[in-house]
Amino acid sequence: MLKIKQQLLQGLAQTLESIAPGMGEKAAFEQPRQPEHGDLAITAAMQLAKPLKQNPRALGEQIKARLEALPTYQQWVSAVELAGPGFLNLRLKPEAKQQVVREVLGAADGYGQQPEHGEKVIVEFVSANPTGPLHVGHGRQAALGDAICNLLATQGWQVHREFYYNDAGVQIDTLTKSVQARAKGLKPGDAAWPESAYNGDYIQDIAEDFLARKTVQADDRSFTASGDVDDYDNVRQFAVAYLRNEQDKDLRAFNLTFDQYYLESSLYESGRVAQTVQRLIDQGKTYEQDGALWLRTTEYGDDKDRVMRKQDGTYTYFVPDVAYHIAKWERGFRKAINIQGTDHHGTIARVRAGLQAAGVGIPQGYPDYVLHTMVRVVRGGEEVKISKRAGSYVTLRDLIEWTSKDAVRFFLLSRKPDTEYTFDVDLAVAQNNDNPVYYVQYAHARICKILRDWGGDVARLPQVDLTPLASPAAQTLLLQLARYPEMLSGAARDFAPHDVSFYLRELAASYHSYYDAERILVDEEPVKLARLALIAATAQVLRNGLAILGVSAPERM
Repeated sequence: MLKIKQQLLQGLAQTLESIAPGMGEKAAFEQPRQPEHGDLAITAAMQLAKPLKQNPRALGEQIKARLEALPTYQQWVSAVELAGPGFLNLRLKPEAKQQVVREVLGAADGYGQQPEHGEKVIVEFVSANPTGPLHVGHGRQAALGDAICNLLATQGWQVHREFYYNDAGVQIDTLTKSVQARAKGLKPGDAAWPESAYNGDYIQDIAEDFLARKTVQADDRSFTASGDVDDYDNVRQFAVAYLRNEQDKDLRAFNLTFDQYYLESSLYESGRVAQTVQRLIDQGKTYEQDGALWLRTTEYGDDKDRVMRKQDGTYTYFVPDVAYHIAKWERGFRKAINIQGTDHHGTIARVRAGLQAAGVGIPQGYPDYVLHTMVRVVRGGEEVKISKRAGSYVTLRDLIEWTSKDAVRFFLLSRKPDTEYTFDVDLAVAQNNDNPVYYVQYAHARICKILRDWGGDVARLPQVDLTPLASPAAQTLLLQLARYPEMLSGAARDFAPHDVSFYLRELAASYHSYYDAERILVDEEPVKLARLALIAATAQVLRNGLAILGVSAPERM
């Protein structure tokens, strides 16, 4: 049906161009708000009436008459109906909707995807400092980042996944002092215990392994402890490597890998931070005041200028961010997306201002940002706030162990990123229709069981006669399958993987309704084969959509 829709769209564009040259580019179809109004809607008459100084309904009549004269509309459209002030509703012939089954089965995993266009995009996400296990907020970010990467890949982008972390600074200093204190035999509550120290049990685990002179291996580093509690730098490096290893375990449990880990310390060691500061000075975008170096961010829309270098000579945290994004640009990433918590909202204007002020050719609005809220966890009707492992929050691994990787991913992608979300552990393990991931996966497993019971050759199905798929339930399911490519491109454009989870629930609902309305394995062979082709296509689209979210599509449940 995608090809048919493209043909119909071309016909609409030609019609609008014939009425008003230059207006063909405004050709578009919309989804009617109420299914009974038709399969596709055209609002061009209302959009063009004012510039053309015509009555929108009269213009709608003119468009309608010209569309009805086109061979493609005669072939695939049963009716073009004028409604209201100039709406046009198209009713497609059953055979037009049926073509989607062949498209899905023919393209298989590639249904809805676009060919590669050679452009690169870098997506930075999780980017947790190695000071403790990954918490549920990191989990939401991990699910978002991975799904957005998958969405972009379906639209032809070459996607680079990157994890940026601060391996120096105040938080790492606190981590080091915490491990050092534990290694010296101190514990939380002792008089000599550092006031700002981390108190989770994981600190004791690091200290014990440090004293045992163990070697830890992470994706980006390996380090052997000296066992000398007074060797501050050795404690620091071991603690960072240990927690990077722990984070790797969290990410593997989530079935997530990165193409590159980028260290903040490398920006200083390579001289990038110093070069960036000098570039801003040379551009005349800085000034000295009260012993500090300031950036004129108000010239780029910020509410006040920002300190770059403090009185003590250290840089504020957005300065290495500017250097890092210049590095992204120089590495050839003309599109960059950062996925961060809403607490980073204030940094957006500063980073973008720094990039503009640097004068290196980076356009306004670079990089893109997706901000997400934190997650509340409820178990047994009560909020869970702490983890024995972390000491102060629920970890990602806790959530996976309590439920499953599939449930965590699907649930965390079931709402817009910037909306508050409560993760209900009991719902996530429930095997009923109230559990959205179970509901969608069960639809797929249900189809797989019918195909097993049939026992025939699935490879035959793309060629079968689809004429029997004319019932209202079948037509509804066909239209849902046809929506997938546009939903996919829209979700990628808007960085909105929740659109995929919404769609999958709607598709599953359409399938369950179809299953209740029509028996699949009937005696009439042509009818049976047509229905089998339809449900096989449905299973394929369910698989494709679940794969975008990083969720499995089980064949048995």
